[in-house]
Formats: sequence, C-alpha cells, structure tokens
Amino acid sequence: MTATTTAPVAASAPSGTRQPSARLRAWVTRAPLLPALVFMIVVTQLPFVATLVISFFDWNALYPKARHFTGLDNYRQVLTDGALRHSVWTTVLLTVAVVLASLVLGLVLALLLDRPFRGRGLVRTLLIAPFLVVPVAAALLWKHVLYNPEYGLFNGLLHYVGGPQPDWVSDMPLLAVEASLVWQWTPFMMLILLAGLQSRDPEQIEAARVDGAGTWQIFVHLTLPHLRRYLELGALLGSIYIVQNFDAVFTITSGGLGTANLPYTVYQSFYQAHENGLASAAGVLVVIGSIVIATFALRVVSSLFREEVSRA
Repeated sequence: MTATTTAPVAASAPSGTRQPSARLRAWVTRAPLLPALVFMIVVTQLPFVATLVISFFDWNALYPKARHFTGLDNYRQVLTDGALRHSVWTTVLLTVAVVLASLVLGLVLALLLDRPFRGRGLVRTLLIAPFLVVPVAAALLWKHVLYNPEYGLFNGLLHYVGGPQPDWVSDMPLLAVEASLVWQWTPFMMLILLAGLQSRDPEQIEAARVDGAGTWQIFVHLTLPHLRRYLELGALLGSIYIVQNFDAVFTITSGGLGTANLPYTVYQSFYQAHENGLASAAGVLVVIGSIVIATFALRVVSSLFREEVSRA
C-alpha cells in the first residue's frame, strides 16, 4: 500500500486583483506620522537652515542693505575673538562643574532613597520639586531670596552666627550661577540613578553579602559598575541642556563678571549688537555641540534598552 501526500494549495487572490507591494504597505503604515514629520521639519529644520545661511553673511540689522557674503569669517571670529572664546570656555566650565556636582549629589540622594523608610514617597516628591520649577523662577529665587546681601537667607543665617556678610553674586558670580543650576538639576540625576539602583539584581547582592562582602565593597564592585550606563546617560543629558542654558546667567548676573556663556553671547550679538551673521554662527556652533553630545546620549540609551531586553 502506498501513501500519497497532497501539498496544501495556497490561497490565491481572485483574478483581476493585485496585491499591494511591500513599499506601498510601508507607506500606508507610516502615513499617520507624516503630518508630525512635516510639522517638525517646518518648525525646527527650516529655521536652522535659515540660520546656517545667515551665518555666512556679514549682516547687521541696523544696516540691512550692507550685508554681503563672507564665507567662514563669522565662525573664525567666534573661535578667535577674545570675548567669544572666553564665553566658550565659560560654557565648558559651567557645564562640567554643574554636571559633576549634580551627579555626585544625585548619587548620594539616590542611595538614600533606595533604602526603605517611613515617608519615602513624600521625601522623594519634595526632592523632585526643584526640577519642576520654571528655570527663570528658580534663578530669581536664588538671586533675591538666597543671595541678596541685605535680606537674603544666606546672609541672614551668617548674621545669626556672627559670620561675614558677602555679596554672593559680586564676590563669586560663576559659583552663584553654578549653585542654582546644581540645585535644579540634582533631582534629574537622582531620578536616573534611582532607576538604575532599582534595576539591580537583588539575588546578586544577597549572594555577595553571604560571601562576606561589606556595604562599601558591594557599592564599589557591584553598584558602581551597574550604574555606569546610568551615570553616562545622566551626564550626557545634563550636558545637552546645560550647554544651552540661558536663564540662570541672564537672571542672576546678566552675563557680567565673566559669566557670559555662549548662549548669552548669542543673545548679546543678536539683540544688542544686531549682528545677525555673528549670532547665527555662534548659534550653529551651539547646535553642533549639542548634536555631538546627543549622539553619544542616544547610543547610551540604546545600549541600556538592549541590556534590559536581554535581561528580560
């Protein structure tokens, strides 16, 4: 006896009809996103292209008919002019100091909040609050409520203990700006690092304790290596925003006393000196720096997602 097998007959489309191609199906699935894409291009990319074009011109708003093409002269001036070069250095110094201080304080707070205690939810909410304050309002709070030499809280406490009465903004202007930014960005770092702490493997930590590892050894050999990606992500995201910070510098010092960073220099060149070309060149450099940092941030985020998927 011989067994016969019959292959399944694939269902064929009715005659006269054509199956849509893979490319057409892809466009159909992406069609709902097209309005958002067009809106993003119109709102973000076209103004950037216009800024890029203007950066190649010597263009003063007070003399619009005297504008002419200068090539890379505006970029050369931004990188060689003493005041502009100092603003670039101030931007780097401000970003590095704020990011490092925020990371250290955020790590300390995250380690404290990772421990269970009564009222932890309320404490966490209170610690997040500074990050939710409007940047201009936060800068005004520090300038008038804390730094004011006559009625500020800092000098009030120092007067109570018999200490000196410094003028915080005049005596230490850059540190005054950095302190306000650290206060506002520490909660952001704390949230990222707290998420990293809560993603640790508890069995691995328990096994280390059983083997006799102390709290410091667990922190150095297990916690810090696990938090490396989260530290990198916090540093990169913080750098993207602090490089572009304008509110604190404008509100606390008005760019004086050596605190003018590159965004404030762009403001001065555009709104005060009316140098559209020079301001555009400086703005393009800020965007390029932000894109470079954002590229590294996206790589870190992608690696974090891959680690979480592989762990799941």
